[in-house]
Amino acid sequence: MDEAAEIEGAPEGGSRRRGRHLRVPVTAEEGQQIEELAQQTGLSIAAYLRLVGLGYKPRNVVDFDEVQRLVAVNGDLGRMGGLLKLWLTDDAKLDEFKPEEMRRIVRGLLKKIEAGQEELREVAKSVLIARP
Repeated sequence: MDEAAEIEGAPEGGSRRRGRHLRVPVTAEEGQQIEELAQQTGLSIAAYLRLVGLGYKPRNVVDFDEVQRLVAVNGDLGRMGGLLKLWLTDDAKLDEFKPEEMRRIVRGLLKKIEAGQEELREVAKSVLIARP
C-alpha cells in the first residue's frame, strides 16, 4: 500500500503512477530538517512533501521507548494504589500503628503516587505533542 494512503485523511487512490516530478531547491539545513520530519512520521521524503504540499498534516510515529515508559509508570501507579487499598482494608495490620504514624505512611505513599502521576503526564506530553 502507498505510504500516503496509510495516513489518515490522505487522498484515496495512492497507488496511481506519478509521472511528474517537482524540483524544490532547499538549503542544507532545510533538507536536513525535512529528512528528520519525514523520518519522524515514518514516511519517505517524497511522500512527506507530497502530503504537506497537499495540505495534510502527517502525524509523528510514536517513540516506542516513551510508550514503554508510560506503561511502566502506569503499572507502578496501579501496584501502589492496589497495595494501599489492600493495606488499608486489612484491619489486623493497622492495629500495630499509631494514628500519627499511619497518617505519615499514607501521606508518604500518596506523595509517591502523585509524583508517579506527574511523571505519567510528562511522558504523555512528550509522546503526544508533535515535534516541529
